[in-house]
Amino acid sequence: MCDPIEWPPRWPSVLDAEFGPPPAGEYRMTAEDFCVEEVLGFVPEGEGEHLWLWLEKRDLTTAMVARELAKACDVTPRDVGYAGMKDRVAVTRQWFSVHLPGREAPGDLALRLEPLAVQLLEQHRHPRKLKRGVHRGNRFRLRISGEAAVDEQLELRWQRLLTQGVANYFGPQRFGPHGRNLQRAISAFERGWRKRDDRDGMLLSAARSYLFNQQLAARINAGNWSLPLPGDVVMLDGTGSLFGIEPDVSAEELDQLVDRATRQDLHPAGVLWGVGGSKAQAAAVSYEAELGECYPGLCQGLISAGVRVSRRPLRMRLGEAQLNRTADGCWLSFTLPKGAFATSVLRELMEHSSLGRPAGEGRPCEKVSPAQPVNAGDPENTSTRGSDASTAAFQ
Repeated sequence: MCDPIEWPPRWPSVLDAEFGPPPAGEYRMTAEDFCVEEVLGFVPEGEGEHLWLWLEKRDLTTAMVARELAKACDVTPRDVGYAGMKDRVAVTRQWFSVHLPGREAPGDLALRLEPLAVQLLEQHRHPRKLKRGVHRGNRFRLRISGEAAVDEQLELRWQRLLTQGVANYFGPQRFGPHGRNLQRAISAFERGWRKRDDRDGMLLSAARSYLFNQQLAARINAGNWSLPLPGDVVMLDGTGSLFGIEPDVSAEELDQLVDRATRQDLHPAGVLWGVGGSKAQAAAVSYEAELGECYPGLCQGLISAGVRVSRRPLRMRLGEAQLNRTADGCWLSFTLPKGAFATSVLRELMEHSSLGRPAGEGRPCEKVSPAQPVNAGDPENTSTRGSDASTAAFQ
């Protein structure tokens, strides 16, 4: 058995072995330093019962905007849809849908939203509600400052991320301040998870995310996080399609798969624990079996809750990537697939307490205990400015 879960975890970064730890830096000092634009991947059809709204928000969570839209349009909260939650301390653009069969939105809707720092940019009709996870990804534009922004190795680190990809960690914000979502998940599993205590599935998500990150960390330490192994399950880049590699794959076939992985055409896919068993075999399945041995409470809790097993790539590709140094710092622009965290990119370039790599040596870890007091509040409301900044639960 492994030691009890500790917080903060020491998940390795992929660039440290080559470049050493990055210098300290700052990000998200203002909302304008962290800009996110949803990439939907399709356009509304122009007719239907649902009104789709392209909104820009500032210093608000997605859930806050959805509640205000429901009030303004005189509908229930369940009549409002969105594809993903976006960061609070940021300037973000995303689509919302409002179910308005046979009627129009209030004529002064834009004026009602303005005092909330929300701008209505576009509106179109569509036959269906906007469902979670239907978007293709997100486009980011971020400003970093401090030592990291003037580091001589910054461009080298950046280029390495472009050529080899980024470790697809769930960001520390998924686990709440001081790991409290994970604490609450442990407590919920001990007494028996109930839907009414976790309506949004936030606690289940925190548990699965922690197990995934542990598996990714183990493969980074072993040096095979980005390359397929015999028995691995791999995911095609940009499609989500999965296929398994036979345990007795020939050396020639494995070399071909490794070459495709080197070009980021495919990625090893780690398990998101749940009911259904794993399709991994041979050497690859040993990393998943270790999770069950080390964290039986989390693994069994997810199975008892009925969560279905799934897969997530261990690596993500940076798209449309640019780095520009300016007088006020350094601006990074890139796109990520849905579900990926921009903070996982930043932790490879800078040291910051909110990125899961605390500054300084020898900081003691805090035991994650369900006995500790928890005040979860709004699951998205975890963002503050400056050195304590973190981001929305997921994107």
